[in-house]
Amino acid sequence: MSLQGKTVLVTGGSRGIGRAVCVRLARMGGHVYCNYVSNPAAAEETLELIRAAGGNGEALAFDVADVDQVQAAIKQIGADRGSLDVLVNNAGITRDGLVARMKEDDWDAVLDTNLKGAFFCAKAASRLMMKQRWGRIINVTSVVGFAGNAGQVNYAAAKAGLVGLTKSMAREFASRNITVNGVAPGYIVTDMTSGLSAEIQAKIKGEIPLAELGSPEDVAGAVAYLASDDGRYVTGQVLHVNGGMYM
Repeated sequence: MSLQGKTVLVTGGSRGIGRAVCVRLARMGGHVYCNYVSNPAAAEETLELIRAAGGNGEALAFDVADVDQVQAAIKQIGADRGSLDVLVNNAGITRDGLVARMKEDDWDAVLDTNLKGAFFCAKAASRLMMKQRWGRIINVTSVVGFAGNAGQVNYAAAKAGLVGLTKSMAREFASRNITVNGVAPGYIVTDMTSGLSAEIQAKIKGEIPLAELGSPEDVAGAVAYLASDDGRYVTGQVLHVNGGMYM
């Protein structure tokens, strides 16, 4: 699979799944923009891994929940590179809490970043992709967007919303040779899961047929397939990467 000569933007690329996606797509030959918001040191670590893998990339700071910042960043990519070929909407946050106690601000923050941010980025990127009549948009959703999860109503709602966004955009953009797909990770070893106790992790593994947590690289492999020409005839789909936890 090759992305030689392609320009790639990965939101939330400074850590976890986003970092693994940046490295994998750069290794395939893509020029990768690693988006981050507030941690330039983490973004630089991603770039070091990209360079170590023989790839090329650069960091790009903007908040996906701010439409003006999104438009300015993607306009800059277009001016600098002449194209934007692959967009991976990976940026996400959590503000967990039970419905009865959840603050409206926590609901809004998660929906703004995880769902509205993907809409902002896809809308801006699609303008470049439609002109060049080629593009790949990949939205990172979650197993909880399908199965739900107590204490994560905002996160689950946002991730479920990404599924509808994915399918609708796939229908709108297909005539311009732009595919839109999703990847739904299950429990992956990242900063979000590192704080779980050994007891909780053991319980989670007991619910997974493959009996282990996934790695960011497992998710990156699925993204790589959908971004490449190998996935050219796949659109409007969500690829589940969860060890069989949800079928």
